[in-house]
This record gives sequence, C-alpha cells and structure tokens, in this order.
Amino acid sequence: MKIALIGAGKMGLPMATHLAAAGHTVRVHDTHTARRAAAAAAGLPVAASLAEAAHEAEVIVSALPDDAALLAVAEALARSARSGAIHVDTSTVSLEASASAAATCAAHGIAHVRATVSGNNRLAEQARLTVMASGPREAYDVVRPLLRCLGPTQFYLGEGEQARLMKLVINLMVAGTTGLLAEALTLGEKGGLDWRQMWEVISASAVGSPIVQAKGESLRERDYTPTFTVDQMQKDVGLMLAAGAANGVPLPLTALVGQMLHAAVAQGDRALDYAAVIRAHERAAGLPPG
Repeated sequence: MKIALIGAGKMGLPMATHLAAAGHTVRVHDTHTARRAAAAAAGLPVAASLAEAAHEAEVIVSALPDDAALLAVAEALARSARSGAIHVDTSTVSLEASASAAATCAAHGIAHVRATVSGNNRLAEQARLTVMASGPREAYDVVRPLLRCLGPTQFYLGEGEQARLMKLVINLMVAGTTGLLAEALTLGEKGGLDWRQMWEVISASAVGSPIVQAKGESLRERDYTPTFTVDQMQKDVGLMLAAGAANGVPLPLTALVGQMLHAAVAQGDRALDYAAVIRAHERAAGLPPG
C-alpha cells in the first residue's frame, strides 16, 4: 500500500519505520528539517512538501502536535490528496478540531479515521501501542492491518469522535495518577522514608499499576528525561477540561493537576517529563527537588 506519513517526530517516525518494515511504500514529510533528516537516516524516502508526499498515497497517516497542525494538514490534503484516500490521524486534539478536519476531508472524498494511541515513544519504537479508532467503519476496516503494525491491540469505538474522547479519558487518568504520586512521594520523603524503597513498595503494592511501574523505572533514579513533557501534558489537560465543560462534567481533580503542571512550568521544568510535578510538589513542601 502507498502511504504518506506526515509528522516524523518521536511517535511518527517509529510508525513510519514499522509500516515500511511491513512492506508498504512509505513517504515521509515533516516541516522540521531535523526530522526530515532523521527520516532519511532511517532509510525512508522524504518528500519536500506535504503535497508531494500525499498526492499518490492511498493512506495518509499523521502524528501532529495540536489542533492548528491538524486543521492545516486537513486543508492541505483537501487540495492535494486524491479522492478515495484515507486520512488516519493519531494526534491528541480537541473534539471540535477533529470534527472540523473530518468534515474538510469528507467534502473532498477523503475518509478521516481517528486513530489515537495509548503509549509513549518507547512503546511506539517497540510497536506496542494500543490503538483506539473511530470514524467511517469501511475506512477503518481498510486500514486496520496498518494499525496492527503499530501495536497488538486495536479498538473500534464508533463512527464519530469517540477515539478522541477515549484518548482524553486515558490521559486524564495518567495525569491524575502522577498528581497522586507527587503528593504521596512528597509525604513519604518529608516523613523520612527512603525514596528508592518507596518506589519498590509502591510498585509491588495494590496501587502498582502499569503506569506507576513504568514511571518507577526512571524515577527511582530521579531521571526526568521526557517521554511526554510537562508542556504536552498541560496541553492535554486543557483539552480534558474543555471536553468536560462541553459535556457538563465537572473535573475538579483534573483541574488541580492542571495547577500542579502550571507550577512545574513556573519553576522552569516545562521541558522535563510530566512527572516533574513531583519536583514542584517537593519544592512546595520545603524539600530540595530531586
């Protein structure tokens, strides 16, 4: 199958390499010179423009940072992709932007499949993402073999924006878990518990969920190298709160985590892993941040 991959960042580039390894013809485009160079270094053909990448593609896969990027790509595809193509977007964006992009694509005969993913860049590299998809069922059935290249598990959730909302539900729980870790670990640390032992006990306890155990691997060593930054989680929390407001659902705990993320940004940690809310809470408790 002829595929265009738009957005060769930490998530998009591994997706492109897995699709190419499965025997598909993949052409990559990114607006950043360094990312185009990384794709070329990975042995992938690189297009100088989105139009060049997309005009012969049967499927266009995109991994984009925000609403504005998705809307711009949808407009570009409307001008350059062929009728009958399928746009598979894996980005975390608002429900409103997603619906607008879908309408833009549909007006030009392009099916828009929302294929959000659960997992970080490491899981993307290992082809272990969980895919949550929605959109036209016929188009989903066509691209499902491609989605299997990204990870072993796929869920089809409906014809509309269900995949976008499900991604926000998952990330809401991830953000909330990290906020709880910040409070729990700071309490234990301030009370004299050993940092590494706390992680060992928490990971082996009833609250040792997969996300807690995964974070523990790096945070035992106080390593805040980002898999997903404070800035990125702050953006997602904004999307969650907007979805809550649109659906009449109060999200007080999520709003509080948003404030914890604001504190981390204010203290200079915006580019660290989102777990840096722990560092912000340590400072608030009078502890030196790890």
